[in-house]
Amino acid sequence: MNRVSRSRNVLIEGIPMTAWQQNYPRADLAHLPTPLEPMPRLRQALGARAPLYVKRDDCTGLATGGNKVRQLEFYLGEALAQGADRLLITGAVQSNYVRTAAGAAAKLGLACTVQIEERVKEVDALYRESGNVLLEQLLGADIHYFPEGEDEVGADASIEALAAAARAAGERPYVIHLSESPRPLGALGYVVAAAELMAQAAAMDMDVGTVVLASGSAVTHAGMLVGLRALGHDGIRVEGGCVRRAAELQAPRVLRVVRQVEKLIGAEGVVSDDDVHVNDTVLGGGYGKIHASTREAMTMGARLEGLLLDPVYSAKALAAAIAWIREHDPRRAVVFVHTGGLPSLFAYGRKIFGE
Repeated sequence: MNRVSRSRNVLIEGIPMTAWQQNYPRADLAHLPTPLEPMPRLRQALGARAPLYVKRDDCTGLATGGNKVRQLEFYLGEALAQGADRLLITGAVQSNYVRTAAGAAAKLGLACTVQIEERVKEVDALYRESGNVLLEQLLGADIHYFPEGEDEVGADASIEALAAAARAAGERPYVIHLSESPRPLGALGYVVAAAELMAQAAAMDMDVGTVVLASGSAVTHAGMLVGLRALGHDGIRVEGGCVRRAAELQAPRVLRVVRQVEKLIGAEGVVSDDDVHVNDTVLGGGYGKIHASTREAMTMGARLEGLLLDPVYSAKALAAAIAWIREHDPRRAVVFVHTGGLPSLFAYGRKIFGE
């Protein structure tokens, strides 16, 4: 079986291939295109004049889906092209990325090493054993632990040491780093997603004014922003709901990743400094902490639209969309990107309802 696909890029769900895609092999992992659905009951509850839609990237399929599947297609494409036989990745205890990477490795026949960081304080046994951790064990990943939660450089150094040990044992490891990288290949998944979204919007005769998504590592945020601008959609605002750090730190990070993505696709300068928008009012107590706006988004999404949102990423992004609508009363369509994260719901248990 050919696990690396270049022919898949020739026609991506009806979207003609652009020249840059020929430079990057892509593993075939995601169910695409993901649905673009209206949210009429939430729109009515908010009294919004603008149409409100959800881009269902929780439906990408692999290992319960989520936005990381799109990103992993490009990382794993490179890994397989290099002949890798082990994937290594680092992330928080309930990292959706780590769980999805373990699923991708299993699907493609690679061994997988995951490194879990202590990023969220004051957690219980359920948090450490359920949700994504449970699935990583089921998927056969080798689990290691890193004692810090806010040391990206240290976490990457630790995972590189694990890769060195694998290399010494005769394996061919491929590492997905946590810190900002000069080659954020995962963002290419969201450059493609921008084209997919706009093709769907055109077919639905939809005038998109705002796209709202979670902004953490900045890979999804930067990819979507660069993709929209490279396609000439200069009037669409991309609003990032901060999930890990304050706006004064997140906005520069997004811009740095944007510049790297522009270079990857040969589109330097398509994004202006003023194009980066982040909202940290939804951050609450920090990464993985449930805030009043988080609970509101989770309950409104579930009870009005049947959407299950995780408290770490997708609920904070919907909270940012709700805040944008309430504060600005937009006229053009608002699209919320649902990035998945269902397994972590089970790790938070009663904390979701404030108990």
